[in-house]
Amino acid sequence: MDIVLDYADAALLDKVYSNFAIPRDNIWRQIVSLLTIVNIGGFLLYIIPASLSYHFLFDKRHLNHPLILKDQVRKEIKYALGSIPYMSLPTTAVFMFEVRGYSKLYDNVHQFRLGWIAVAFQIVTFILFTDCFIYWIHRGLHHKLIYKYIHKDHHKWKVPTPFASHAFHPVDGFMQSCPYHIYPFLFPLHKFTYLFLFVFVNLWTISIHDGVYSVPAVMKPFVNGSAHHTDHHLFYNYNYGQFFTLWDRIGQSFRTPSAWDGDSPLAQVLQNGNGKANGHKAE
Repeated sequence: MDIVLDYADAALLDKVYSNFAIPRDNIWRQIVSLLTIVNIGGFLLYIIPASLSYHFLFDKRHLNHPLILKDQVRKEIKYALGSIPYMSLPTTAVFMFEVRGYSKLYDNVHQFRLGWIAVAFQIVTFILFTDCFIYWIHRGLHHKLIYKYIHKDHHKWKVPTPFASHAFHPVDGFMQSCPYHIYPFLFPLHKFTYLFLFVFVNLWTISIHDGVYSVPAVMKPFVNGSAHHTDHHLFYNYNYGQFFTLWDRIGQSFRTPSAWDGDSPLAQVLQNGNGKANGHKAE
């Protein structure tokens, strides 16, 4: 995150702070700057891709499903925008440790002898590492002692739209993001690659809420997509995974998506022909 902070300093913040003679390495300046960047960045990484997904990918006929709440899109956006500022607080704290040099993030691709091969390896291991731990964190959030206090709100959106992607309790959101933050403190990771992955995981989170159920046949056994995650919203105790189906299969929580059996929320709407559909009963 120091890359973003350095760019913001050069583009704008140096001029702002010059009036107060506060140097770049001042910890309070860094905290305020990062908190501002995280809030603005979090808002933009949510609202722009989710809006594009909603307008160009999401089939609006989903909105005729009886499990869609009244004014659901507005409620999803309101909930997400109310959570982002709270999620920014612990996120900023983690980024501060990165900026102050406590992580294993590095600048030069060729710092390691394998160069770009090392970067490719980091991308693969980052995805695998985070997929594993998000599965178990997400599954833990469904425990009866925790669910109603933290994760239940995200399941209000039984037929989600792309705007539901970030519409969860702040504690829920930060807990599921923890593996992304933990990885660069345990393993070397190229800084620009980390930024790329940070954007990627936000886009992926939106994509599994977009109601686009098609997956290339060769990837169906492996990739956890919107069809899987829609069933998670409908049936609660299945398909906890983020990127892949591996841990759901290991944890015996895998469910073949209803969409692949011709029973997606959209298919239900279309089968009824009048814009109404029979609702799923949660298991």
